[in-house]
Amino acid sequence: MTSFKSHFKFNKQERSGIFFLLFFIISVQLGYYLFQSNTENQSSTLKHDTVVQAEIDTLKALILKKDTVHVYPFNPNFITDFKGYTLGMSVEEIDRLHDFRRKDKFVNSVIEFQNITKVSDSLLNIISPYFKFPEWTQNRKSKTSNASTSSYKAKKAIWKDLNTATAEDLKKISGIGEKLSARIIKFRDRLGGFLIDDQLFDVYGLEADVVERALKQFKVITKPDIIKINVNTATAEELSKLIYLQKHVAESIVNYRNLNGSINSLNDLVKVEEFPAERINRIALYLSL
Repeated sequence: MTSFKSHFKFNKQERSGIFFLLFFIISVQLGYYLFQSNTENQSSTLKHDTVVQAEIDTLKALILKKDTVHVYPFNPNFITDFKGYTLGMSVEEIDRLHDFRRKDKFVNSVIEFQNITKVSDSLLNIISPYFKFPEWTQNRKSKTSNASTSSYKAKKAIWKDLNTATAEDLKKISGIGEKLSARIIKFRDRLGGFLIDDQLFDVYGLEADVVERALKQFKVITKPDIIKINVNTATAEELSKLIYLQKHVAESIVNYRNLNGSINSLNDLVKVEEFPAERINRIALYLSL
């Protein structure tokens, strides 16, 4: 019993230490309780800031807008595999277009594009507003669509040869005067003669409606004999002699050929920097592989 009591006998210094320890424990517990109470009170006072949330939503919208794919006007004749994929076309639809183009043919309208590729109406309605066909094809279609079929059959046209027409012959067309008739003949001489009627649209300063009137009386009847330029062996100087190719474009073609070994298809030319893709069907008339 005496030994048991001895365990609870403390001197003054030990009692002070025990008191300090108890005081420290109580202080810590009290501080924790006050901290928890303060935290709960603060969380209950939080409010939804609509102004800040609106700014956050605006930033999110801007980020999403940057991530979207922008579509710019383009000629559907030159859709690559990647371009077709981004437009939502299937592999089969893209292949149908490429097979058609390998025959050196071109689609010149939205309806013709759908007939070749077999794309759905819903997809066509989305992508067709971005189609950009050469201007001359649209001008010609709008004019010819207004012509009366009955009057066309009733009147048998007698064509004059566009390659032998004189300046006086051309001036008989309304809208063609001294300067334009001379310009047409000069352009014809530089070409070595017109190969197709539509090359008349390429004469600088000649309005589309004037060309339409001219083509009611003039057609290419006798085609010139031309020696096609081999795009895989010709020099830049030889290529630049073609009226449709500027010298720097001809040099770019040679550089492209040197980098890739050879040009396997005339359609590859549209990949050349600054190549006039909208006139590939004209330029192809004068080139060979």
